[in-house]
Amino acid sequence: MHTLTGHSGKVLAAKFLGSAFLVTGSHDRTLKIWDLKNRSCTETKFAGSSCNDLVTTDSFSFISGHVDKKIRFWDVRTADCTANDIPLQGKITSLDLTKDGKFLLTCVRDDTINLLDLRQNRIVRTFRNDNFKVGCDWSRVAFSPSSSRIAAGSADGSVYIWNINGPLETVLKDPNGSGAAVTAVSWHPFSSTLASVDRAKKCTIWSNA
Repeated sequence: MHTLTGHSGKVLAAKFLGSAFLVTGSHDRTLKIWDLKNRSCTETKFAGSSCNDLVTTDSFSFISGHVDKKIRFWDVRTADCTANDIPLQGKITSLDLTKDGKFLLTCVRDDTINLLDLRQNRIVRTFRNDNFKVGCDWSRVAFSPSSSRIAAGSADGSVYIWNINGPLETVLKDPNGSGAAVTAVSWHPFSSTLASVDRAKKCTIWSNA
């Protein structure tokens, strides 16, 4: 329907901000707010670091994850970040938000996944495994529809699933797969079916994951 032009670098994330606006994050180190009706950029926010992913929390607020290892909080009604940055131990590759907006999931290049309580703005749990390795700078993680589990792809072609309370539940691996790094995962919204994609251009559907 529309082509929105304005970023000077790769666009790694785009999310609706309410029904009439869109927010995008780019490797040109900016975040842009777009008016979909007028097909124009209404505001540019200067993050100072390449953005790998973002999530929107309501019609005015969003959160971005960056290459400089920081999570930033934004409000379209103010020019700058609305709260203190949260520093992590590596490049942030992706973000996901629970449906109630209380918890934020972050995948980090130090081979960890962190769960943040946004009511306290702090990490409440870290998920890791000796064999789990984040495969690229834009590797995506995801909450299950009930937010009771999380899934993440690994550099060895496996998909790791943790219970939200901490334990690793299962590791999925296609015995006939290429072993290419899994770059993104997505849960079916109404079942336990999971989809994953890898760097070998393959999409795998896992039933009853």
